[in-house]
Amino acid sequence: MRPEDERLWATLVHIGGILFHFMPALVGYLVLKDRGPFIREHTRAALNFQLTLIVAYLAGAVLLVVFVGFFVILAAAVLDIVFCIIAAIAANNGQYYKYPLAIEFVK
Repeated sequence: MRPEDERLWATLVHIGGILFHFMPALVGYLVLKDRGPFIREHTRAALNFQLTLIVAYLAGAVLLVVFVGFFVILAAAVLDIVFCIIAAIAANNGQYYKYPLAIEFVK
């Protein structure tokens, strides 16, 4: 895969995480991981971050019982938007990006 194509797909995987949560990262990782080290690292990072957000959303759902969960869910949604945009910009510039706070589920 050409470097321009790798950058494009990595950018789309990160932006797709805002709208469709973990699905673009999962599909991108399964389909594109063998196309080059750049796209593999970006899809892996996006998938790990989206899986971490699922954990945060589930924790927020449980914490809704004590009325704190709303703030956890809101914080996770804001972090999702902000970090995915930062990662997409880095991918588009051809730079690697490591999401802060992401648990490494996929190595």
